[in-house]
Amino acid sequence: MRITAVTCVKNEGPFLLEWIAFQRVIGVTDFLFYSNDCTDATDRLLDRLADHGILTHLPNPATNRNYQMQALKDAKTQQVVKQADWVWVADVDEFLNIHVGDHTIPALIAACGNPQAISVTFQFFANNGVEAFEDAPVIRQFQHSHNPDIWCDQTAIEVKSLVRADFPLAYYGAHRPFHDEDKHGAPLWTDGSGRPVPPRFRKRANKRRIRAFPARDARAHATLNHYALRSLDSYLVKNDRGDVNREHRAFDDSYWRERNDNGYHDPSILRYAAPLEAEMAALKALPGIADLHDEAVALHRAKRDDLLAQDSYQQMRDQLRAASPFPPMEDALRKELEIT
Repeated sequence: MRITAVTCVKNEGPFLLEWIAFQRVIGVTDFLFYSNDCTDATDRLLDRLADHGILTHLPNPATNRNYQMQALKDAKTQQVVKQADWVWVADVDEFLNIHVGDHTIPALIAACGNPQAISVTFQFFANNGVEAFEDAPVIRQFQHSHNPDIWCDQTAIEVKSLVRADFPLAYYGAHRPFHDEDKHGAPLWTDGSGRPVPPRFRKRANKRRIRAFPARDARAHATLNHYALRSLDSYLVKNDRGDVNREHRAFDDSYWRERNDNGYHDPSILRYAAPLEAEMAALKALPGIADLHDEAVALHRAKRDDLLAQDSYQQMRDQLRAASPFPPMEDALRKELEIT
């Protein structure tokens, strides 16, 4: 089975090897990376990995700031995607935690009944008080999240999707594939428990349903662990970088607080820790890879130091350190109920 992961990156150098190694452990066979405007050795590390046949690396084709969507449009034309049995569109801070069989993507597909698409629900993992960036696997460092069924005040939580080659695809979206149901009928499409996705989600009944559906009981076979914050150091660098959809997007106090709920301990992804670290070691053993990884780590720390030389970033760090442990919506409810 050929499984191609498609992702867009900018200044993710210290985290690339862990993500690539993890995807290989769960069964991804091919990679298509798009990068833009990298200053932390991300692009050079990807080029070197491409030299070793590990992945395909292309410059992001975007002609405006909509980097991800233009890249996904281009991905549909690339041979590494066209030859795939399944396509997995995800970001470098997202890890597919599979709970069934041998914990690989083929096991997940089998458990879901081999549908044409599988949309797996996010679980946002908190910073949990980790301030300093450490060159160590993210999945080991961050093990606490929100209640899996409720994120902030939402019971419908975002997903990312695996897409089979025969899905009646119009285009890939960042969260789900899009199709014309009037022309092709309803595809076989499940959640992470093998249940049909809600019709309102499948049909894009409204904007809110485009990329989310109720999370309750949706993760029996798989969870999508999303490490959007990581360490405080890395969050500051992320804020400077922006994201793949909007250049210079501000990851403010609200973004942090919404994703920093650490009330639930979920270490289940550590089942992958040993094979992950073995695969990372194998990648680092390839000529030139360890040196470029170490350079990316050093540049990440240097960027943090440069940012913290600015008053605005010192203020941001202090603001986040002092931020309420509750999401804004929960804080508002607590005040309404006069809970102290």
